Amino acid sequence: MTELAGKRRILIADDRASSRELLRLVLVRAGYDVIEAEDGLEALEQARAGNPDLILLDLQMPRLDGYGTLAELRREERFRTLPILALTASAMRGDREKILAAGFTDYLSKPAGPELVRETVAKLLDGRSE
Repeated sequence: MTELAGKRRILIADDRASSRELLRLVLVRAGYDVIEAEDGLEALEQARAGNPDLILLDLQMPRLDGYGTLAELRREERFRTLPILALTASAMRGDREKILAAGFTDYLSKPAGPELVRETVAKLLDGRSE
């Protein structure tokens, strides 16, 4: 068995390899197990197969964007309360409300610093009731 007992698993879905790499480095150094997807359809596959504790979804991805991916995930019972964090490079006035109204748990504006990523992920995972 490759999964370490007690280690939280995070799925990063972003079409930019450099963004995934940066997030992966920050999260692995913080002690998380990380799985990756490069678009929304792959994110759905990885989420269903990988059983993540939290998902980071870029809003602008090919094949299926973050909003579409979120909608598909929230239709499934096991993902209804899972923390799903939106990643956006274009945070404008009113975006936070739109993102939260869509069903995301929270969001981070890219580029987000390592400390903010760690704090936000830890806050969402600690606030999760199981």
